[in-house]
Amino acid sequence: MGDNIQVITAPLVNVRVTSNLNDFTAEKRYDRGLTIADLKGRLELVTGASASSMTLEVFDEEDKPVCTLSDDGALFGSYTVEENYRIHVTDHTKRMGEFEDLSKVEKYELTDDEYSKRNDSVRAFLKKNRLGKYNPEEQQRMKEEREAQEKEEEEKAATVTVGSRCEVRVQGEPTRRGEVMFVGKVHFKPGIWVGVKYDEPLGKNDGSVGGQRYFDAPMKYGGFTRPAFCEVGDFPPFDEEEDEM
Repeated sequence: MGDNIQVITAPLVNVRVTSNLNDFTAEKRYDRGLTIADLKGRLELVTGASASSMTLEVFDEEDKPVCTLSDDGALFGSYTVEENYRIHVTDHTKRMGEFEDLSKVEKYELTDDEYSKRNDSVRAFLKKNRLGKYNPEEQQRMKEEREAQEKEEEEKAATVTVGSRCEVRVQGEPTRRGEVMFVGKVHFKPGIWVGVKYDEPLGKNDGSVGGQRYFDAPMKYGGFTRPAFCEVGDFPPFDEEEDEM
């Protein structure tokens, strides 16, 4: 493969760039007025190969060898490099994946005690500004709010009994009616939940979640809601209510 040289006047050329260091192809546009040394500097940024040790081979659209860009002082445009030709960058001092194998990278690790002594860490910032878990008053307030919410949820759940008719109202969702089938804790979320068999297929399941069954219902007729959204009472199906009206 020789240095097939000729003068080309078009200022820019689109080429594909490949490398022995990685398996991707980059599409780039280069000025023919660049020297080969300048071109190598730009290809170093694309491929990770060292400009001082790379060789550049040119292939046409049928992947046949055209020339080697061997003269660092020559102009890129003095070589036969047409649109969509491929420039293959080879760096014999490195190999593919050399810098992707993290097992060979020396890791810098700190013990928890050493990390606590640093003044430029996230932990130091949080402590200095009394944020998150380093604000005892805020943590206590949040704890009290959670406990109050849990107590309120338990009190409301005590008014919801299995077998009762109910109406479920959740903001942003249609009002649904059905029968209470389950009240208690579930495996998929914390807190107390109410399982409902709806009158219409407006649910999300058949009374089971993640392979665990809590009650029986046709598919899409079952669902779970928080006690706060569930009101028990004499709620006939909507179609029966419309017939009476």
